[in-house]
Amino acid sequence: MAQFWHFSEFYFEAAGMLTIINHNNKLMSKFIYLSATPEALIASMLPPAEFGEYLSTGTKKMNRGQAIFFEVDLNQIKHLIDMDNLNKRCVAKPDGRPKNSVYLSVYKAFELIPLEALKSLYLTTENGYTLELERAAFDPAAESKGKLYLYQELCPVAPLVATDLTPSVFLKRLTDGSTPIVLPKLFFVELKLGELATNPLKGSVEHLPYTNIGHLRDCLEILKGEYEKHMKTVQRVFSGSLLFRTIESGFYIGAGDNLVFYPYPSLSELENINYEFFRAI
Repeated sequence: MAQFWHFSEFYFEAAGMLTIINHNNKLMSKFIYLSATPEALIASMLPPAEFGEYLSTGTKKMNRGQAIFFEVDLNQIKHLIDMDNLNKRCVAKPDGRPKNSVYLSVYKAFELIPLEALKSLYLTTENGYTLELERAAFDPAAESKGKLYLYQELCPVAPLVATDLTPSVFLKRLTDGSTPIVLPKLFFVELKLGELATNPLKGSVEHLPYTNIGHLRDCLEILKGEYEKHMKTVQRVFSGSLLFRTIESGFYIGAGDNLVFYPYPSLSELENINYEFFRAI
């Protein structure tokens, strides 16, 4: 069992989180987050938007980096954590300010947390603007077949992969034990290919800001020519920075036939939904 790490004098449970009353009678809630970059399970007294800003910019505004994280339903993982230890560590600061973060696990966190405990997914830009993505029903029958895909795997491994497999088939292939390389769970995002999805050699690369387009074309063309080859690694190491403008359908996490989907809005939709995030990407 993983070890995770009451606040003040009183606390009560509500809506999958702990709400506490500190010595100044101020209500403060505790949240559990599952971070993908880097992988970690974290407790915090900051709500999602503030937590994302904290991760991306730091407390003194000297850090810069994206954040990708889920909110986790505490009620569904209490049997996996040491609640007494958690309540002792995640406490308000002496001056009453909330605790920013308490790291509970940095190893196999994604493997540990059940899919049903995952709530919304949050993306934060390097300057602190956060977008919420909600879970949505996923229909494998609606997937587009007969084209190529580009997936950035995010956790627990993180290569950039070109494939002719739809998201649900790709996930199952890597997690069901049918291949020599088996993952207990996989979190990945589909990226835009534009015309390259059907015409790797001659398709337009306008609005595709990827480095080494020639190599990407070669990988995609190999997939079209070798019918027994379904996946090709485009880049072995993830830079740690995802181009949010290049996201296609959205994010996927799961294992086998158990898939959770977080759809990503089009850029025109995003401009209306969250203009600050849109401008920042």
